[in-house]
Amino acid sequence: MIVLGIDPGTAATGYGIVERTGSKLRVIDYGCLQTLPTQSLPVRLLEIHRAVTELIVTHKPSQIGVERLFFNRNVQTAFAVGQARGVVLLAAAEHGLPVFEYGPHEVKLAVTGYGRADKMQVQRMVQMVLGMTILPRPDDAADALAVAICVAHANPLAA
Repeated sequence: MIVLGIDPGTAATGYGIVERTGSKLRVIDYGCLQTLPTQSLPVRLLEIHRAVTELIVTHKPSQIGVERLFFNRNVQTAFAVGQARGVVLLAAAEHGLPVFEYGPHEVKLAVTGYGRADKMQVQRMVQMVLGMTILPRPDDAADALAVAICVAHANPLAA
């Protein structure tokens, strides 16, 4: 089973792809899709959609995990993240893929055992769980890998 995890954002959308075989997980790919602040929001969203679609076509995941919106004090940022989530959900729907959504606290709890873990704790646990030789960076990519791990462990469609 291959899972694509997404940590959405308009400036940076993290992605992480993991494969689950039995109880073993391995990283396939991860990174960050970045858009330019000088681009209009519609163009940025189009770029995110195209990049996520390319990831789906290339890696053929059986499911997608997307981090749920954490509503913070900056309403404008929250709206932009929500729009980035929307184009990710659209790409998943276009390919008939089930989407599983988890909040940041749920992802941290699943990966570290503590729902208020800091970024470094999440990165180190992702590194350990996936047997990576280096710490996954940037934070957005590590968070996306954490979402993929969460889905791979909790998903009822697990192979």
